[in-house]
Amino acid sequence: MPGFLILNGPNLNLLGTRQPEVYGRTTLADIETMCRAHGERIGVSVEFEQSNHEGALIDAIHGARGRLDGLILNAGAYTHTSVALMDAISSAEIPAIELHLSNVHAREEFRHVSYIARVAVGVICGFGARGYTLAMDALQSHLEGRS
Repeated sequence: MPGFLILNGPNLNLLGTRQPEVYGRTTLADIETMCRAHGERIGVSVEFEQSNHEGALIDAIHGARGRLDGLILNAGAYTHTSVALMDAISSAEIPAIELHLSNVHAREEFRHVSYIARVAVGVICGFGARGYTLAMDALQSHLEGRS
């Protein structure tokens, strides 16, 4: 059974209460439950992690190397600043999808720059919590050679 790491970056632990007009009212725990259920439906095991610390995110990506089949990363603000996360994804040698709850291209100009997109097989943004299951489906399709 393929395995995915769903990795969430800074401030995503506050989902449901932080700027619900932008990010919605769904909590990270709700998203984890949704992803685990979806994984069971599509035959994918899911590991779910969140950290506000860049180094911990890098360690999680390194830990997936050679062990898991894909990465779904909502790096939050690190998307726009972290060359280190970009390098970690390249080093992990597993396909990654960049994910955002909001449509970053409809927001502030600085959010239009992504270091993660340079090493991702694709980007999903603007679909709220549903973006996580969309990313799981897209990653599975990529692994099966259907993307």
